[in-house]
Amino acid sequence: MKNFKYFKYLVVFIGFSSSLNSSFAGSYDDFFKAVQFDDVKTVRSLLLRGFDPNTIHPTGVSGLMLAVREPSLKVAQLLAGWPQTKVEIRNDKDESVLMLAALKGHLPLVMQLVERDADVNKTGWTPLHYAASGGHVQVIEFLLNNSAYIDAESPNGTTPLMMAAMYGTPQAVKVLIQAGADLNLKNAAGLTALDFAVRAERQNAKELIETGLQRLAARNAKP
Repeated sequence: MKNFKYFKYLVVFIGFSSSLNSSFAGSYDDFFKAVQFDDVKTVRSLLLRGFDPNTIHPTGVSGLMLAVREPSLKVAQLLAGWPQTKVEIRNDKDESVLMLAALKGHLPLVMQLVERDADVNKTGWTPLHYAASGGHVQVIEFLLNNSAYIDAESPNGTTPLMMAAMYGTPQAVKVLIQAGADLNLKNAAGLTALDFAVRAERQNAKELIETGLQRLAARNAKP
């Protein structure tokens, strides 16, 4: 009789555990499907039921990073503002959510992430490098106004101005120069921002940097 009762309890326990696992699997699939389709209603419902917003997708990223990558901006902003969400997370390339948002020029999301204390000046490649690469002037200005280091150096010594000169826009180059970016810095390969502009055949960027260098030389020449 005791063995029968034990067996009965074991069956009930296994059934309960299976139900929990099945429920989690369903929520897991529903969450990431909703993230990909920018289904903010479903994501909010799952979060209110206790689903962990920091759950990792099979690709190795969190729901927030996946939302930025898609992009699913309504879901991204919901997750970025959710109290339990960890906003300072990295992917396998050491990219943060703030970096990806800056690269794509999503200013409202960038502002929200900074408000949540996302790292503006992480070591290595920074959000400012990414904003400069995308040529997003408003994001560049916002990051600079929130203490982003203008001459931040990547692991190979590349600065945001160099990235703007090669990949960004003339407006991004201009903003960085006007904000005081150092025009004479060289990366590990000995290249300056001007060299980047020349190599990329960015004539407008080249002219802006040359004008900046001329003004700097004239200023230094004054007695």
